[in-house]
Amino acid sequence: MQGKKDKIITSFMMKYELLQVIGNPYVHIFGVGLPIMFAIIITKVALAEVPGEEWAPMVTTSIYLGMGALIPMAVLLMGYSVSYAQELSKGIPERMQLFGIKKSVQLCNRALSQLLFLLFAFLIFFTSGYLLSELQRPTMHGLAVYILCMLAFSMICLALAHGLACICRNFGKTYCVSMILYFAFMILGGMMGISYEDLPAWAQAVAKLLPVTYINKDFYKIWTGESYHYMPMLQSFLFLGAVSGILLFFALKRHPGIHRQRA
Repeated sequence: MQGKKDKIITSFMMKYELLQVIGNPYVHIFGVGLPIMFAIIITKVALAEVPGEEWAPMVTTSIYLGMGALIPMAVLLMGYSVSYAQELSKGIPERMQLFGIKKSVQLCNRALSQLLFLLFAFLIFFTSGYLLSELQRPTMHGLAVYILCMLAFSMICLALAHGLACICRNFGKTYCVSMILYFAFMILGGMMGISYEDLPAWAQAVAKLLPVTYINKDFYKIWTGESYHYMPMLQSFLFLGAVSGILLFFALKRHPGIHRQRA
């Protein structure tokens, strides 16, 4: 008979992983505080240049929808990668395996705890948006697509972060690479005050391959129920997902001893 340690989700591991997430200052600073601050500041700057008040809800909603993509980028791409790299450098996953906690159990509980924190971060983000700004209410279709896109983008960021941590395997390298990717996504996605149209041609070509570009630039149409051509956005999700999957596969193959289950 299999014991409790063979369960995929356990209360002990969930509590441990949630404490790991909550105790990570990067996810609070970059995953909760920074998106709210950026959304408020950029909204005020943008509204100062808008001639009429009737455009305020559209501008505010568009900015908040785009800034929402910063949450999975910060919580997973930065916070998770750095935290897991530190665990790898200290041999914590291997020690857990010695106590019978399988890699699959660790990964499932870690992913679920990250998902719960993302939900909490999104609730704070949009609650502050509705309290402090004029956000338009979405259609049911728009809300469902936004949730689906954020979930897919979060899974991509998780795979990218896990692979990055396995390759770098220490705090310094992982932090450096994840920070570069974080700000590169922000700049190319039009979240740093430079719109997609103002980017040079080579940068626009790269930006087309990133989901954050479409989330920041086009999601207002989906949110409000306007007709939208989904294919370019879908292609960007498939491309970045394939890159993240390849990186994760390479990382697991490069360190087979770390990820191989003990008999």
